[in-house]
Amino acid sequence: MIYFDNAATTGKKPKAVIKAVETALLEYSANPGRSGHTLSVRAADTVYRVREKTAEFFGASGPENIVFTLNCTHSINCVLKGLLRQGDHAVISSMEHNAVMRPLKKIGIPFDIAEVSLENDDETLKELAKKIKPNTKLVFCTGASNVCGKILPLRQIGELCRKRGVLFGVDAAQIAGVVPINIKQMKIDFLCIAPHKGLYAPMGVGILICERPLPNTVLEGGTGTNSADLFQPQLLPERHESGTLNLPGIMGIGAGIDYVKQLGTEKISNHETGIIKTVYFGLRNNPEAVLYTPEPFVNSYAPVLSFNISGVPSGVTANLLAENGIAVRGGLHCAPMAHRQLNTLDTGTVRLSTATFNTYSEAEAFLRLVNSQNFLKKLKKAIE
Repeated sequence: MIYFDNAATTGKKPKAVIKAVETALLEYSANPGRSGHTLSVRAADTVYRVREKTAEFFGASGPENIVFTLNCTHSINCVLKGLLRQGDHAVISSMEHNAVMRPLKKIGIPFDIAEVSLENDDETLKELAKKIKPNTKLVFCTGASNVCGKILPLRQIGELCRKRGVLFGVDAAQIAGVVPINIKQMKIDFLCIAPHKGLYAPMGVGILICERPLPNTVLEGGTGTNSADLFQPQLLPERHESGTLNLPGIMGIGAGIDYVKQLGTEKISNHETGIIKTVYFGLRNNPEAVLYTPEPFVNSYAPVLSFNISGVPSGVTANLLAENGIAVRGGLHCAPMAHRQLNTLDTGTVRLSTATFNTYSEAEAFLRLVNSQNFLKKLKKAIE
């Protein structure tokens, strides 16, 4: 199978990540920070080393600011529900995932949506600046759209927020490991990460980097510290880490970061975006294909591409591709606002996304299939 669904999760994990998970299960099967015996201490030390590695990789102030969560959505909920209260106001982008939209809806505070320009970052910044009010507490936005790949100008947004006295949070699900991130330089206060994507870690573990306190918690329970106190600890990371940590997942994160550092994010981005551009230009020559963005350049677009075949629902195209051994995703991708902006709310899009293991020959095989008359005939027949 040709796997082009890496925006959902990277389809192949490096051998070092698999080995790290195996080692965790075989040699470190103890609860970190809960006991004084050798295995527990070793496990706790390993978790701390991954915190150090994560902090260094993303430019965080220190390992204590690295919180391990259930997933990126959990991290986002920790930020939004831990920070925002009645009387507050938030600003988000028009490309947000439901991981942001649904918690905001649940909290019930007013928020404004700034439209993202697909071609002009200055226009995006102007729109964000217009939406900030005296009671705006947080600007929260995706690092890159999971629908069309557009990367937001995070450094400039961070500077804008700092000047206006507003906190800044980022959903880095589509950029962590692909786009260089230094949260201090970019003035990001809260970074939410899906390690099973660009860091090639297992599913079921997330990262939240907190450079500022989050007053409230969304989950309380045992932390292995201050056990006689029925109130949640105040200090990070324990304040937002209740219950047993996912040690195999965390060790997988450490190995995934090593893998990404060895290759380098610049090399990764050039390779993955190069394959996307090959597909983009190949589809642009197909009169039946519909594209929704300008040419995807490195540092402007993450390696994510949406398209449709004219008149064909995205799910039909995705299913036929799957029958031919190509894994993509069709539908709304849990981001209805982005589809509304792209005018694809009714049809969804076929989303293709690459990783380090994808090749140009796979892109060419994909194009031979999609651009063939036989494929188009089958699609038309499927919707008759």
